[in-house]
Amino acid sequence: MKALLIDDERMARREMRRLLAAHPEIEVVGEADSGHAALSLLPTLKPDVLFLDIQMPEMDGFEFVNAMGDHAPQVVFCTAYDAHALRAFEVNAVGYLLKPVDPVRLAAVIQKLHDPGPPDTEAQDETPLRETDRVLLKGEQRSWFVPVRSIYLLQSEGNYTHVFFEGGKVLLPRSLGALEQRLNLPMFFRANRAQLINTRAITDVAEWFSGGLQATLASGDKVEISRRQATLFRKQKGL
Repeated sequence: MKALLIDDERMARREMRRLLAAHPEIEVVGEADSGHAALSLLPTLKPDVLFLDIQMPEMDGFEFVNAMGDHAPQVVFCTAYDAHALRAFEVNAVGYLLKPVDPVRLAAVIQKLHDPGPPDTEAQDETPLRETDRVLLKGEQRSWFVPVRSIYLLQSEGNYTHVFFEGGKVLLPRSLGALEQRLNLPMFFRANRAQLINTRAITDVAEWFSGGLQATLASGDKVEISRRQATLFRKQKGL
């Protein structure tokens, strides 16, 4: 797979070359320090994928994507800013990497380049999330790009999951189990078969029926922690 690196900073292009060297299936066929320079290289190099910076002089990354028109290569944005992620996915970018680029994140994006899979299914990126990450939550009418730590409750509804976060909620076409794997962080706790909670959002815990617990969240939601999970909760969270 042929790649073209587009970034106005030479050191950023050098670092991306170094990271891509660990992936022999990716051949870096050229570099460009501006959108205009990259446009002139496309007909001759015919890259399969572009590793593209967003904030560049004269022509930014989104203007460059629009200038390419139809039949453009796949695009992976590489930027120091997370504010453009929602717009990046609206133009069907394969990935959105924050600088300094994490090798694990890069590997996941390269896997998607080879096998993108159907959208909004269990075949999505399964790289475990970090507490400092932000995630794209795509609803029917709009999308949100939110910090992982702002998610306070996930509730199963068959093969779908309601995700509640500070400022809204969205129904995702993914199972609670699949989302739990990605949210494999100490702050998240499986309260019962149908609900996963962010323990940092808990304001009160009360004894409940049959040895269970009832947790009250800052949002006002009350979540029952099953008897089995209550035993684990006491062990993990108690002094």
